[in-house]
Amino acid sequence: MGLTGGIGSGKSTVARLLAEAGAAVVDTDDLAREVTRRGTPTHRAVAERFGPGVVSPGGDLDRQALAELAFADAGALAELTALVHPAVAERLDAWLAALPAATRVAVVCVPLLVEAGWARRFDVVVVVDCPEAVAEHRLVEGRGMTPAEVRARMAAQATREERRAAADHVLDNRGPLADLRPQVAALWLTLAGEDGVPTSRPGGSGGG
Repeated sequence: MGLTGGIGSGKSTVARLLAEAGAAVVDTDDLAREVTRRGTPTHRAVAERFGPGVVSPGGDLDRQALAELAFADAGALAELTALVHPAVAERLDAWLAALPAATRVAVVCVPLLVEAGWARRFDVVVVVDCPEAVAEHRLVEGRGMTPAEVRARMAAQATREERRAAADHVLDNRGPLADLRPQVAALWLTLAGEDGVPTSRPGGSGGG
């Protein structure tokens, strides 16, 4: 299952709920960190393309500087994607191949699934959706981002309409966690054939 959504939509929350239900879960952001570690070919390629300004004093990629550069320039984002995504795809294939045969649901969280043209890689695409104003509020209040930073990230991503058009299932996460849980439980029932999403945990925000 490919899991995606705009920044601040709640992808990580849905991924966590599915993991609690028994799904195997991986986030391509984590895979991207693995394939761009200092000393890897992808690290060298990114550093060579974007220069010393995206490399920390210790030699690691400065992800904040890289994000600011990429999300301010559509061309730079496309180049970064072209450098990193092939290595991520290779690492993802290895992760999938190593899953136990009994795994019923494998969830791959891909923030830029639509932008990268990855929808066809998955049997099912699930989109976590919420109004941009809700996502902006979560990111400003929860992550300390400025409204300008949030809007720049949103402008560089696919639109809500484009994501929804690629979806087999859409989860509405405009409200609290209590509203999201039953939607994830229903999704799990559809995918795995059982009701396994915990419902007794105390509530909280539906963001993430």
